[in-house]
Amino acid sequence: MNLCTSDLRTTCSSNMLADFKAPYTATSIEHLQNAGAIMGGKVNMDEFGMGSYNIFSNAGVVRNPQGVIGKAINTLYEPDARSAGGSSGGSASAVASNMCFAALGSDTGGSVRLPAAYCGIVGFKPSYGRISRWGLIAYASSLDTVGILAKTVDNSRLLYDLMAKEDVKDSTCLTQTQRNQIAKAIPTLAHTKSSDNSKPLTGVRIGIPQEFNIAELSHSSRSRWRMGIQALKDSGATVLPVSLPNIKLAVGAYVTLGTAEASSNLQRYDGIRYGHQSEKTDGKDELYSHTRSEGFGKEVRRRILVGTYVLTSGSFDNYFLRAQKIRQTIRNDFDRIFCRPNIITRSEAAEQDATRVHALLTPTSATTAPKLIDCVGGQVDPINAFMDDMMTIPASLAGLPAMSVPFGICSEDGLPLGLQVMGQYGDEDMVFKVARVIEARGKEI
Repeated sequence: MNLCTSDLRTTCSSNMLADFKAPYTATSIEHLQNAGAIMGGKVNMDEFGMGSYNIFSNAGVVRNPQGVIGKAINTLYEPDARSAGGSSGGSASAVASNMCFAALGSDTGGSVRLPAAYCGIVGFKPSYGRISRWGLIAYASSLDTVGILAKTVDNSRLLYDLMAKEDVKDSTCLTQTQRNQIAKAIPTLAHTKSSDNSKPLTGVRIGIPQEFNIAELSHSSRSRWRMGIQALKDSGATVLPVSLPNIKLAVGAYVTLGTAEASSNLQRYDGIRYGHQSEKTDGKDELYSHTRSEGFGKEVRRRILVGTYVLTSGSFDNYFLRAQKIRQTIRNDFDRIFCRPNIITRSEAAEQDATRVHALLTPTSATTAPKLIDCVGGQVDPINAFMDDMMTIPASLAGLPAMSVPFGICSEDGLPLGLQVMGQYGDEDMVFKVARVIEARGKEI
């Protein structure tokens, strides 16, 4: 777990912080404890939040509980073991196996939503800045968000309401003034109510981005997507096709920005101030080198190297700045199709424009959870691994609220599939409203 607690070690599943105990507790956890929540313990994750399958951990891989619960250990066939997703696979697995009411995780490019989809639970990433990041050990500071994993949409909402508060200790956390501005700028949902309780989305327009209908999308995922669209229509929503033309550039921009910020954030682990220190102390430079080589795992070292290259003087303009421009272009694409304003980018409201929408519906993942045997031991190309996050990365780059909701199982392998609901920045209420409809229909199929 990468959220600091003063009474338990915070290791980030890394040898670098194997014995680290923070002198403070993360604000998000403090809010929950002040409300009476009991912290049951820390869970596994990909090291420093870097991974899509929860296989890069000093504690070992996380196994998806789907198909495992209720079976004797000697009856399990290891080659059939499935990934729980990453990086917050431990959190998703704990919730899915009924070990806890809910769990927290960090979502940088889909690290809460993808495990939720693989494990058949709800995973929610709020708007960037809604929940304080103070106490969350950084991977990519402009992308990291404290996320929630729970069994139901309402359980997720319960935790969100407790944690979504101003925090002066986090400069990226929304101030109360900004929260008031969002509440004022985004209309209430009163106009979407219907006298017919079977039509809770009357007056709501839902967009279906055509760019998410990719070739890699499995038949089952595409079929569930269509069923989700029909569920929204049956609930009174108007469904419209929309286009996000620059989404195809999202994965490349995310890799560039994420690795660059990781390279900068992880410079602090030098073996001098805290964390692991190598016993090979031949000299200062050698101490740094040995400490970081021993403390960081293979995937973290790879991302640090890529990020360091991106930030060099010869590559900064061609890679980092270009990725930032792409990120802003993607934000503009979202603002162009949403009818509600974004107070951060200062986009204007267009509630009466029938071509613009309140929320988006997409698959959360292209396929069901992959087999662990296909993920470990260098079986997956590092770049291709990012492609499993292609559905979730766009919302992270734009800082938008997004939720993965379980929506039935795959007819081929019997594993769960999830649909993703995205909303305009600060419009968590709409995301929850649409997600409840998807959740209700998902329980019927």
